[in-house]
Amino acid sequence: MLALGTPLQLGLFLAFIGVMLALDLGVFHKKAHVPSFREALGWTAVWATLAIGFGGWLGWTQGQKPMVEFYTGYVIELSLSMDNVFVFVLILSGLKIPREFQHRVLFWGVLTALVLRGAMILGGAALVAQYHFVLYVFGAFLVWMGLKLLFGDGGDSDAAKTEGKLMQFLRRRLRLTDELHGMKFFIVRDGKRVGTPLLLALIMVEISDVVFAVDSIPAIFAVTQDPYLVFTANVFAILGLRSLFFVLAGMLDRFRYLKYGLAIVLTFVGCKLLLLDVVHIDALLSLGIVVGVLGTSAVISLARTHHS
Repeated sequence: MLALGTPLQLGLFLAFIGVMLALDLGVFHKKAHVPSFREALGWTAVWATLAIGFGGWLGWTQGQKPMVEFYTGYVIELSLSMDNVFVFVLILSGLKIPREFQHRVLFWGVLTALVLRGAMILGGAALVAQYHFVLYVFGAFLVWMGLKLLFGDGGDSDAAKTEGKLMQFLRRRLRLTDELHGMKFFIVRDGKRVGTPLLLALIMVEISDVVFAVDSIPAIFAVTQDPYLVFTANVFAILGLRSLFFVLAGMLDRFRYLKYGLAIVLTFVGCKLLLLDVVHIDALLSLGIVVGVLGTSAVISLARTHHS
């Protein structure tokens, strides 16, 4: 049996992801177009199926525990991505990026996010391996974030204000044009390289993902401290985020109660980290709690908005 995260496994995994991304951008989305709801839903299903299959492969080769930990981490990461979708909508609509160009921005934003998150995961794993108390810091942070999300008010408006200030700062510091030039991130004007609104949108998306990773990566460390499982769960969640964006962009108001489910999940995994050396919670039970809480909040959201 191969140990988790061997160079061979990691190399094969990255090669597979590279092939899928090449097919995505070079074949299926070579030309700019507006993805239909059906197309976006289909790609969401593809990435979810691949994640389920990968978890099944882990169960077949490594046993139940890694499989359950991967699934739990994947569900948490994918659920927390709902906030990313809201912010991405704000960014792309605020910059008036046409829908046919949005996939290109999200593709390169996600590709950069994979590299940045990989570095953050390696750094977090190194800290956890050397300093055990870091897990308690993660736990306290997650409990604080969960309670803030549960009892806070105006979270969406706060996010909009923050994005607006960041956008103004970047406009002052970067050489940018206000006009779109097709799918180009840069143009040459008066002998100088100038960024287009697509470049500004890409930078904003990347910064936003790093900010959200500060929440999501400690959350998955509450499930497993194996860097390979943390990284692969993040990869599948991020790759599914682009198609999920086009599925949920016009439906976010229907999931108004999901934030309460996320708040409970963050608080739960935070408490799990704080009690790591005192109480052991089975991985399968953790998965059941996470899926149950998020599923309940989603069902309540859809039921309430359907009758309102």
